[in-house]
This record gives sequence, structure tokens and C-alpha cells, in this order.
Amino acid sequence: MIELKNINKSFKDEKVLKNINLKVNKSEIIAIEGKSGAGKTTLLKIIGKLEEPDSGIINFNKQNITSLNNTELQIFRSNTIGFIFQFHYLLPEFNALENICMPAYINKKQTKETFQKALKLMRLLNIESKKNSFPEHMSGGEKQRVAIARSLINNPDIILADEPTGNLDSIQSIELYNLFNSLRKKLNQTFLIATHDKELSKLTDRKLYLKDGEII
Repeated sequence: MIELKNINKSFKDEKVLKNINLKVNKSEIIAIEGKSGAGKTTLLKIIGKLEEPDSGIINFNKQNITSLNNTELQIFRSNTIGFIFQFHYLLPEFNALENICMPAYINKKQTKETFQKALKLMRLLNIESKKNSFPEHMSGGEKQRVAIARSLINNPDIILADEPTGNLDSIQSIELYNLFNSLRKKLNQTFLIATHDKELSKLTDRKLYLKDGEII
């Protein structure tokens, strides 16, 4: 589904990614390990088109997406990529249901259909009872599930998760992986996870290790 060819990225004089070559298949769950500063987050951002590589090619379903214009880029990100971050980034002034719906609203999708899809995701993730709760009244695990539902609202092809277990204990981390695996089975979802969590990595289909900007 995704193929990276000779991806390079530098910030000022520091080379963060060096000749990255990677293939991601549909419905895979892949972990990217590495120390802080190894380039994990930058790699996810490049795949998600939040950052542009200095050189190299990104193919998505055999289409070169390296040089999309701004309009094409916005459509690609909205319809193809779902993001999950360590700190959730839920909007405090909106309840759980509204937070989940937000990417669809931005994508100008119909409100009624969006609400129904959000409620379906909440049932799937066992958080429907929290639909009217605001982030300050939810646990870390509940906020993480809201963030996962939000990442799925536009039916993306792949979920990019950056340290999704960073604020969870070991039991919650395993529960999160089981949730990802369930979503893979039910929705044919693909996950690329940047993580320090070795227990989580052990459970994935395969793991990559980034060191000094290279996959070793």
C-alpha cells in the first residue's frame, strides 16, 4: 500500500532520515522502535504528508504522492490518513462525540451521517456512555479511545500512531494493541506505530528499528 524509496530529511545541519526504504502492506500492524531523536516521528510525519522529505519518493497504492499541490494534499490527508498522538489533543470545549466528529466537519461531511458514524465507533470502542463527557472528566484510556475514534471518522486507509501508549500503563498498552488488532479485523485497518514500548512492539506483525536516521 505504501512504498518509500530513498527518503532523506535534514533539519539545518542534522540529517534526521537517511535513505529510508520501506514497504507497508494493507492491514499490517507495524512498530517503529528507536531512541528519542532517532527519526520516528519525522518518518510518520513524512508518510502522513505533514513534513516533506528533502529527497526520495513516496508511493501510495502505486501513485506517486511526493509532489501533491496544496489542494490535493489536503484531500489526501483528510481521506487517507488518520493520526493518533501521545497527548490526544482533544479540544477541551467540546464533548467526546463532538471531538470525534471534528475531522468530518472540517471535511464538510453531513452532520447526521457523521454523528451516526461517530456513535458506531464509540460503541465499537466501548465509550458510547462517554459521548456527552468533556475531556477533563475522562480517564487517560477513555481520552485515548476518543482520539482513536476521531482518527477513524473519515475512513482512512492507514492510522499513524506516535507514542500512543506514552501515557498508559502496561495493562492499558496491551489493551490498546488488542483494540488495534480488533479494528484491523473488523475494518481492515492498517497501523504504523512509533513507540518506545517494547511489550507493544512484540505484539505487532513486524517491527523496524531506527538508529541515527536509518532502519537497521
